[in-house]
Amino acid sequence: MSWNQHLSAGLRQGVPNAGHPAVELQQVTRMYGSKNTGVAALDNVSLSCPAGTWTAIMGPSGSGKSTLLHCAAGLDQVTSGRVVLSGRDITMAPDSVLTELRRRTIGFVFQSFNLISSLTAEQNVAFPSKLAGVRVSKSDVRQTLASVGLADRASHRPRELSGGQQQRVAIARAMISRPAVLFADEPTGALDSHSAKIVLELLRTMVQTVGQSIVMVTHDPAVAASADTVIFLADGQIVDRVHMPTIHDVAERLARLES
Repeated sequence: MSWNQHLSAGLRQGVPNAGHPAVELQQVTRMYGSKNTGVAALDNVSLSCPAGTWTAIMGPSGSGKSTLLHCAAGLDQVTSGRVVLSGRDITMAPDSVLTELRRRTIGFVFQSFNLISSLTAEQNVAFPSKLAGVRVSKSDVRQTLASVGLADRASHRPRELSGGQQQRVAIARAMISRPAVLFADEPTGALDSHSAKIVLELLRTMVQTVGQSIVMVTHDPAVAASADTVIFLADGQIVDRVHMPTIHDVAERLARLES
């Protein structure tokens, strides 16, 4: 069975799309420091990421891209403005609601795989759900591993897997809850070019086959060019965007910003 078929079978029932954008930021500002000497990591940013699409966030170091990702995912509190996730305003949500949201509505994939070395791939995928008191069946876990091409690696521990395979386990772990939005922070940053290509192909398949919404931060033009839209930040503001990007488009705009 192909990855596309596995994804259709294993993940289709989950990714909700009720007509709302996946993520909306409405005039969001995030200040750090005191009122008089503070720095605006985000400065009046408005952004709408359509459901079922892949949005990449780029910009020079210190441009605010990681802050944007953290605010959009409810990991960081905005100073002003509104954050709406899958039609739900989370701007003033209490910690208990945000915790539940992160368990059931959001998936996270980071540059570091954050797998537990003593657990098998299967156990790593199930672990966050178990920690949250959510029961997932062994068949669901194995089907999710199969959807990322690792049906034959369920019993392997991280040290027995390549970097690309470990990242795919991390993606499976993020997808087991059928998240409305998958947030990715430099998901290929620790991978060689071959492994990175496989991971990017998997993310693209998720978007095209099951309508997964992805918001990703990256510094790599080749990675950003896999997305549907690239948003460029500088000094905490959106300064450019490109739809259906090519590597040349992305590299040219990024070089212009960094200069």
